[in-house]
Amino acid sequence: MITKYIKVKTKGNSDVIDITPELKTILVDEVIKDGILFLSIIGSTAGLTTMEYESGLEKDLKNSFEEFFPHKKKYFHNSTWSDDNGHSHLRSTFIKTNMFVSITDSKLDLGTWQQVVLIDFDTRPRERTIVVKYVQS
Repeated sequence: MITKYIKVKTKGNSDVIDITPELKTILVDEVIKDGILFLSIIGSTAGLTTMEYESGLEKDLKNSFEEFFPHKKKYFHNSTWSDDNGHSHLRSTFIKTNMFVSITDSKLDLGTWQQVVLIDFDTRPRERTIVVKYVQS
């Protein structure tokens, strides 16, 4: 198993960043033909998922997060830590902090309009680290 890292600067507040180009670079640099990528974001206020990365859907996604886990709500986490990011932790728990992407013939097994994205739910800009582990056949 080989380990690589992707560093990403975010704006926070449900910032959505397409990391597909960085994953494709790893495929080329490491000459991976067939295998599996395991992705994990370090932290409990961010998530990894796939989506069609376009501005309309990005707005829909952010609106949905706000509807399901509103920022301005009383969260016990905020009271416990005198913090303001209880919603960020819940959003991360809902989306998850890790995922797999398979590789076939040196290409990510993604649909035509599907990209891998990092979503930073925290209330401030951050530098995020994504751990990328891969196994190839």
